[in-house]
Amino acid sequence: MTTNNFYPAKKISTFYPPQRTLMGPGPSDTHPRVLSAMARPTLGHLDPVFTDMMEELKSLLRYAFQTSNLLTFPVSGPGSVGMEMCFVNMVNPGDKVIVCRNGVFGGRMIENVQRCGGTAVVVEDKWGAPVNPQKLEDTLKQNPDAKIVAFVHAETSTGALSDAKTLCEIAHRHNCLTIVDTVTSLGGSPLKVDEWKIDAIYSGSQKCLSCPPGLSPISFSERVVDLVKNRKTKVQSWFMDLNLLLGYWGTTRTYHHTAPTNALYALHESLVMLYEEGLEHSWARHQRNHQALKAGLETLGMEYLVEEKSRLPQLNSVYVPEGIDEKEVRRRLLADYDLEIGAGLGDFAGKIWRFGLMGYSSRIENVMLCLGALETVFSDMGAKVEYGAAESAAHYVYATNPLPVESKNSAKAA
Repeated sequence: MTTNNFYPAKKISTFYPPQRTLMGPGPSDTHPRVLSAMARPTLGHLDPVFTDMMEELKSLLRYAFQTSNLLTFPVSGPGSVGMEMCFVNMVNPGDKVIVCRNGVFGGRMIENVQRCGGTAVVVEDKWGAPVNPQKLEDTLKQNPDAKIVAFVHAETSTGALSDAKTLCEIAHRHNCLTIVDTVTSLGGSPLKVDEWKIDAIYSGSQKCLSCPPGLSPISFSERVVDLVKNRKTKVQSWFMDLNLLLGYWGTTRTYHHTAPTNALYALHESLVMLYEEGLEHSWARHQRNHQALKAGLETLGMEYLVEEKSRLPQLNSVYVPEGIDEKEVRRRLLADYDLEIGAGLGDFAGKIWRFGLMGYSSRIENVMLCLGALETVFSDMGAKVEYGAAESAAHYVYATNPLPVESKNSAKAA
């Protein structure tokens, strides 16, 4: 037998992906500056130049999270790894954890609690609604031995935004630590870790940070660090054990794993861009583009799943208009316009679309491309469409809601 016996069944050559416009629930478009950063020379993960960059990364992430937590760094892995890192370090066997579920990712939190040997007490809210603070209060009163409260700030499966500040206040009144999922909110919606007293928080690189998937920004308070250092049992995951990672992301630079250096260059560049733009400016940009897209989608007859006061600007979930083939619209947008939008999950499969406006995808030209493409596809499918009306509605929003001319940090950046 020769090596030729294991040739692939077909000839394989270099892969060249098509140029898409990503307006689904993630990933978002990667900014050209970030792509360029990834192409720079690879350094060793213990190279002193690289470790200097790691310190800058930690500082930039503290700005993005609005925290002074020393233990703030990117985990080598997607947001799901960030989620698991919080739970495996903080949940001991037998611990009772209150988990608020109002979509897919609250359900994944429950799974993590159970795999850590904890007991999950679930606070249920309907998909599309924010977490109800009174339900959390009542559940904590009924479970005075609870140790942790976990919830999703920005539920990607529905586009619902919960009141993280209030939920953390309630948790702390009952002597609970908090774990908060901000995969879709970091950089796109107001988020203030120190002011809201969030104990453990994780996000993802591929949403509002305009970076490729594969890294999970994370931050832990001193309360969490003390908890982990004083655990009576070992953390069940070697790779995600904070006691070991402290040596690598701390000051001693003890070898732990081979960090994805070029991916970290990309995150560094994306965070520099966020710093240059300014957080408040980024939040305002996401909100403005949301309002323009909303005006156009409503002109096309679409209704939002989430009530306006709890609606994520960067994740727009709308009901599919009656008589429209949901799957065919997505297929046509991708085939004819290289435009990706998201389908519904769970009970909303086939009933809603999810339009993402995250990071570099949150641009005027993307809003206009999407609305114009939808008009054409709807018309081709027999729907009554007033050509140009959706774009006109969006243009009106842009004309009457200008952004600040300069970003908060433009002088510093210059």
